[in-house]
Amino acid sequence: MKPSSRLIGSVLVLVISLIAATPVLAGINEWKPVDPAQLAQKAPQVEKDADAEVIFWDVRVRPEGDGAALSHYIRIKIFTERGCESQGKVGFTHLGGKLGEVAGRTIKVSGQILELRPSDIFNRPVAQARKLNLESTSFALPGVEPGAIIEYRWREERKSPFIYLQFQKSIPVQSVTYHLPAQMRYRAFNMPGLYIKTEEKNSYSASLTNVPAYYIEPYMPPSGMVSPWLLISRTGFSEFLFPSMFWQEFGRRVYEENKSGMKVGDEVRRAAVAAMGDAATPEKKIERLFEFCRSKIKNVDDGAMTEAERAAYKDNKTPADTLKRGVGSNKDINLLFAALATAAGFDTRYAVLADRSKVFFDPKQTDFFFLDCYDIAVRMGQDWRFFDPSSTYVPFCMLRWQEEGTYALLVGPEQSVFVKTPLSAPEKSLEKRAAALRLHEDGALEGDVRVEYTGHFAAGLKVYYGDESPEGREKLLREELKKQIGAAEFSDIRVENVTDPIKPLACSYHVSISGYAQRTGKRLFLRPAFFQYGEKALFPTSERRHPIYFNYAWSEEDTVTIELPAGFTLDINSAPEPLTASNASKVQVSRYDAKVEIIKDGRGIKYNRSFVFGGSGSILFPTESYAQLKQVFDAIHQRDSHTLTLRQGELAAKQEDKTGH
Repeated sequence: MKPSSRLIGSVLVLVISLIAATPVLAGINEWKPVDPAQLAQKAPQVEKDADAEVIFWDVRVRPEGDGAALSHYIRIKIFTERGCESQGKVGFTHLGGKLGEVAGRTIKVSGQILELRPSDIFNRPVAQARKLNLESTSFALPGVEPGAIIEYRWREERKSPFIYLQFQKSIPVQSVTYHLPAQMRYRAFNMPGLYIKTEEKNSYSASLTNVPAYYIEPYMPPSGMVSPWLLISRTGFSEFLFPSMFWQEFGRRVYEENKSGMKVGDEVRRAAVAAMGDAATPEKKIERLFEFCRSKIKNVDDGAMTEAERAAYKDNKTPADTLKRGVGSNKDINLLFAALATAAGFDTRYAVLADRSKVFFDPKQTDFFFLDCYDIAVRMGQDWRFFDPSSTYVPFCMLRWQEEGTYALLVGPEQSVFVKTPLSAPEKSLEKRAAALRLHEDGALEGDVRVEYTGHFAAGLKVYYGDESPEGREKLLREELKKQIGAAEFSDIRVENVTDPIKPLACSYHVSISGYAQRTGKRLFLRPAFFQYGEKALFPTSERRHPIYFNYAWSEEDTVTIELPAGFTLDINSAPEPLTASNASKVQVSRYDAKVEIIKDGRGIKYNRSFVFGGSGSILFPTESYAQLKQVFDAIHQRDSHTLTLRQGELAAKQEDKTGH
């Protein structure tokens, strides 16, 4: 199920500030004296090649409402022109709450001080994210130059009772300190060097020194798993309870909160019987109930309702209300599914679970902060199966990828139990590509292409294209294609089945590429792997800082037919060698295979390529495995560059010499 709004604010602030490297300003309304040694500093202390470095980042936290107010003060030393460019312009995006008391200044090498003018501070809504009420604040500090010190402060409000405190930025940090009231308790993550100190007036501080820059690498775990941060809350954490005791108590509370939403009455029983129809097997019965909830109940949370419908909408108290009105929230739809499954005789549980895109949840922790998603678990045979009919584009028997492969707490009146949700097999998320192409004598290639996506591929793309017009979808797809093959021309672009919950998302287009095959005398050198043309190596760097993490397992199937120019034939029929890769337990993780066959009496070739990755749930790899993983993907990249030689016949060559073509 889609995550609740409880986490969005704090998580979004965390992610944006980590990526944009733009801290928050605040409440100490006086500047600290500048140490001459800081102004004279010639080189960074934490990382030798840094363009800029945070000297200190000081944040005072105080309770406010249900959340807290954070007053930030940051001082940065600039070393290079790149540091001027990256740090002189400050911009951050914030969700809800207030952000103010912004002030800033530049201390030049000469000692001259240039103050940031209030008129140079800009606040504006983020147009593409208005549904989330996002706003941006930005400013450019005056006179920034190598050797200068810049500093700024601001105050922000966080409305969540649980608050992220990040300790890392895109540049190194000499020292970061949070001053916290005693009533706020904390949990530390990824911080073996955290220093806690008791201060005056019922407060304490949490500090970290010599923090390296936060580096973003392709295919890495979420920032919450690799970056140092604190989770603070006034509600406290239940460190005085054993995990088993804590989760049983929490499970009973969640059960009581949701049992009325799963109540089985006569209306629900009749609806279950009607929806199942002649289904004879447990699997088919559950599928019918799943499709009933998805197709017959209009989802108030998916953005498809009109303003008038939204204004007339009333909260549903029971599954009978949802049935009667034919409309409900994400949670209403899932609870109705649970009630229908219970009425049909299945053992059904409400399940709360964590979002794997934020953190890898560990049940040994005794706080419920991370369990902000929910699904429905149904016992089928000896196993629990998980369902989410409210997520419109997630196929039956799958969850959003963020909710697969994580622990779910199945709540009950007497006992609650943790069960790990399964990861979908690679075959369920398929990218199926077909191209019918014609090669010209000069090496130009043109033809028609169609690509279909299923599973997690399709679910993500349907959301990506969902709010766009047909013209907007065409523009987005054209931009993506141009990134890969910049010299190509694309026409007749279509994106289909965007709002269909069942059919694969499909993209089609006509393509024309000059110089696709290289002509040398009487020969053409042709890459049959059309869909990989223009792709770069997945892992280009020789070293890696973070573990390697793929969101989900996937598979690819390519069929490429190429009509050869008149008079040309395949010189030697060769294909890339197949490749398999296994993990340390000798379980196959990846499989690659490609074949070339001659068709149309030698006037064409057919290229079939298949690739599967993530077998046996292998999607997370330690940093130490990077060399081996890189070797596998480099080998696949090399195979995708495989070239065929086409030879022009003597008769065709003589005719070409006579005509000049």
